[in-house]
Amino acid sequence: MASHKILVIDDSRVIRARVREMLPKGNFEVIEATDGIEGIEAIRAQKPNLIMLDFLLPRMSGYEVYEEIQGDPAFQNIPLVMMSGRREELTEKIQEPFEFFEFIEKPFEQKELIGAIKGAMAKARKVRPQKSAVSVPAASAVGVDSSAEVAILQKQVEALTKDVAALKAQSNKILAFIKKKLA
Repeated sequence: MASHKILVIDDSRVIRARVREMLPKGNFEVIEATDGIEGIEAIRAQKPNLIMLDFLLPRMSGYEVYEEIQGDPAFQNIPLVMMSGRREELTEKIQEPFEFFEFIEKPFEQKELIGAIKGAMAKARKVRPQKSAVSVPAASAVGVDSSAEVAILQKQVEALTKDVAALKAQSNKILAFIKKKLA
């Protein structure tokens, strides 16, 4: 009997079949959804252990499904692997580094799929910041460890630092391009 439910939300029958074939036999029950609405319904009904979500879907986009998952505390900690044929499509909506899900570019091989699943499982265990602004003293008063809060903030600062460095590099490339065109 399968011990883990994996929900594959993708409009491509080929991708859904490929994921099914790549998973170790006997360990997984693969549930399929062909669009975002079916995907949300399957998440609610099946309560999967892992979600593989295509970014471009009919009726309800992968981004909208992602927002639904992130907005519901009951589903936030389900490991999520986002899939797309082009990373740029995803990064237009969700900035890197991808903190709460793993990304895999289509087409992918079995080794990449297994690595993405492992990465998604690790990311799902991360402590998520609260939606409302909570100060460190207030968090300590309700039993939240302030050192954990500091660790979360440090990770966010690291992510922002990487983003700033990437933006600086992009700006330098743009300036170099403009200078070259003006010369």
